[in-house]
Amino acid sequence: MRKEKKLLVTIIFAMILILLGTVKSNAGSLYLGDLGFDAQINNDGSMDVTETWYINIKNTNTLYKTFKKDKSKYSSITNVTVKDITNGTSTDFKKTNEWAYHVQKGYYYGTENEDNDFEIGWGVGLDTTSSLRTYQISYRVNDAITKYNDYAELYWQFVGKDFEVDAKRIIGTIYLPSNVSNKEEIKVWGHTAGLNGTIYATDTNKIQFEINQFKHGTYVEVRTLFPTNLINTSGRVKQTDILNTVVKEETKWANKANRQRKIDSWMQENSDWLVGLIIILIFGSIFLIVIIAELKQTKKYKAKLKEIENREKIVATTQYKYFRDIPDEGATPGEVMRILNPIRSQFSSLEFGKIFSATMLDLTLKKYLDVKLEKNEKNKDVTNIYVLKQVSDGLKPNEQRIMTFVKNAAGSKKVITLKELQKYIKNNPSKVENLLSGTFRSVETQLEDDGIIDAEGYTDYKKYSSAKVGYIVAIIALCWFVFAIIPIFAIVISAINAYLCWKIQKKSNIFTQKGIDKQAEWKGLKVFMEEFSMLDKREVPELVIWEKYLVYATAMGVADKVIKQLKIVYPDFENMSDSIATYSYMNLMLHTDFSSSFTNAMSSSIQSAHSTYSSTYSSGSGGGGGFSGGGGGGRRPVVAEAGR
Repeated sequence: MRKEKKLLVTIIFAMILILLGTVKSNAGSLYLGDLGFDAQINNDGSMDVTETWYINIKNTNTLYKTFKKDKSKYSSITNVTVKDITNGTSTDFKKTNEWAYHVQKGYYYGTENEDNDFEIGWGVGLDTTSSLRTYQISYRVNDAITKYNDYAELYWQFVGKDFEVDAKRIIGTIYLPSNVSNKEEIKVWGHTAGLNGTIYATDTNKIQFEINQFKHGTYVEVRTLFPTNLINTSGRVKQTDILNTVVKEETKWANKANRQRKIDSWMQENSDWLVGLIIILIFGSIFLIVIIAELKQTKKYKAKLKEIENREKIVATTQYKYFRDIPDEGATPGEVMRILNPIRSQFSSLEFGKIFSATMLDLTLKKYLDVKLEKNEKNKDVTNIYVLKQVSDGLKPNEQRIMTFVKNAAGSKKVITLKELQKYIKNNPSKVENLLSGTFRSVETQLEDDGIIDAEGYTDYKKYSSAKVGYIVAIIALCWFVFAIIPIFAIVISAINAYLCWKIQKKSNIFTQKGIDKQAEWKGLKVFMEEFSMLDKREVPELVIWEKYLVYATAMGVADKVIKQLKIVYPDFENMSDSIATYSYMNLMLHTDFSSSFTNAMSSSIQSAHSTYSSTYSSGSGGGGGFSGGGGGGRRPVVAEAGR
């Protein structure tokens, strides 16, 4: 889209952006980062489902999920369990047999509700607080499969129209009872109202689907046909063929979805005059309402600013030029990067490359990985990365994510070369982007739990930062029309409110006192690592300590400086690091570009992820591809979830 078109689109939303901070939404008490489904189809026609909810909860007592009863589609839901697996610690909820509107924290039920539908409910106990939690819900759907003469069919709505929570991403994997001879024997289709999903048979026994930016009130539905001999018994058997009927129906829906994509594309290409028409129709009607609302908002901003200015400013207890000790030896590289960059809303690809490298070095120290310089079969030098341990509770969640990523890249061999890992990163942009965002979320959650980030102050910071940006965009848009129909005072009001939001944002406490003190210590350590060669050698830690220092130096981007200075302080550094096993990756960093090797790979992979989302067209033949808008309409149990 050209710059002019971007400006016109911006103008449509200018008045809405001015309202940022004016209207307090009643929604948003629940938000799903990731919603994952793992479904195992059994040869008796049942299906075992495990859902993983990575959910941000605020002022909520009970979560629940409802299955509309329909004996023609499934017979019953059994084997219900609920777990809290936040931060890698698994806690089983206790079962109660009685339905309740409010469920006691730590308890769950799986039974009929007052509408005679089957419902799973569990008590989260966050009536007046908020938290980022991870829950795992498991259940069995009996008679989920219909067995026809030519194929067996699963037609299941994993998320129904009554689902009340938005999700950044929904992912799912469906496993067949056993392998087929060729994955082309598996026919798959996906349905969602937003047409923003993809589904494929990825192996001879596996189907995977993904939907990004899911909006509540829509649905996610999967339909698959697979060889009927994979099902031994089933509660629903029909003596007829199904393939041709399904292909005809799905082709109709796929064609409709692809026509809609073409319409959307046309709308985008012709947005210039459409935008102008919309502006003329809506601008005048909302202008007065917005001005009145913004004058009221100015008053609220002034009151909020006065409240914050009356608080005592948090400053570091001690100011350091140098800090020679590691402030927190349990801190992960991601946590250190976040502490040193308080206003981040996400890691950049450059920062995440450093975090990834540093975390791998730390995992090497913790004996989860082993990184060695070795000779390959052609007698050439290679850097081999060995997976020594499985991911366990001994690692923090943000470390677990990176360890799992490396483990999956290595595969069953449990060893991967440095170049192979770089190639894996470049070839899997969506996995890398999910790893980056998931690591950032885990880091923020950990720092809040550790009392480093001030949750209330940080919320204020983000809220007023967003409002400030909205006002700035609105001012730019308003200036474009100032000599036509916009009175100058609209721009003045927006400018005043932008300034007030900036002042509030600037004075908000992102960190607690503990967080500010830790930030001062980490800054002091960074300066020390950058300048230690200028100090008296007696003030420099022994060489053996620098293995751990180098982990954080890598995260901070000063590892190369540290190595150069170690050569000055220890003239025989290369010989020492070469001959003593303790300094294994000091030697590695001397002879490879390990500390910076992942930065370019991460950057190119993430850029690729941003550029690859385009219209993925739907298929009517069952070969996978984009989701269509077919199905829906309660063909399968509606999945409903809400906070009470």
